[in-house]
Amino acid sequence: MNYTPQEMMTVAAARALSNEDVCFVGIGLPSAACNLARLTHAPGVKLIYESGTLETRPDVLPLSIGDGELCETALTTVSVPEIFRYWLQGGRITVGFLGGAQVDRFANLNSTVIGPYDRPKVRLPGSGGAAEIATGCGQIFIVMKQGKRSFVRDLDFLTSLGHGRTGRERSALGIRTKGPTLLVTDLCLMRPEPETNEMIVTSMHSGVTREQIVENTGWDVRFADTVEQTPPPTQDELSVLRDLHERTARAHGAAAGGEA
Repeated sequence: MNYTPQEMMTVAAARALSNEDVCFVGIGLPSAACNLARLTHAPGVKLIYESGTLETRPDVLPLSIGDGELCETALTTVSVPEIFRYWLQGGRITVGFLGGAQVDRFANLNSTVIGPYDRPKVRLPGSGGAAEIATGCGQIFIVMKQGKRSFVRDLDFLTSLGHGRTGRERSALGIRTKGPTLLVTDLCLMRPEPETNEMIVTSMHSGVTREQIVENTGWDVRFADTVEQTPPPTQDELSVLRDLHERTARAHGAAAGGEA
């Protein structure tokens, strides 16, 4: 079956989730990935959204964390302070999904400004709960389209801590969670090198070349000694994902966005 880079990203992110995970879900592609996992290989995955919905099982993808679909299909709904204090800071969430405007080679994220902070070219939405998610979840999966404007040597602003400016700051600060363990892009998968925590290419998507990855990375990207090829989406994965997007489009119309 033919598939798009967006679908490849969604499927690759979904495959990283297990049946035992408790997942802090973001809106957009992370939500699609988490629900794809729930509807395929990981029916027991527990999805938590920032608005306070626990074990939600939406039939269509939410437009925002305040979408009524989340509350209506959740096991229960609690307050936002309880989500952050009891669930996140209490160490009860195994995986968090994050993205940003910029990521560096140690998986630190910028979602605050492009350009100088006091005179930015673009002012972005900021952290929201991302800074807490980055340090409180057991591990972090980052999902971003790859390009030199977003995969940069130096962040304009560090919003969410990955492994720190040198790759060592996380442990030096006494943070016990793993941090980013997976970076999913439309070209490849990256994981932290054990010795340095630098994100290196461990798997390339079908049809992608090393030259493409180098051309779309702002640092001197390195490749693992053995680089795998990411298995393409299966017919079942694509059928379930496309059906999910189609239901969402029927429910929300043009506001749904996304890619079927």
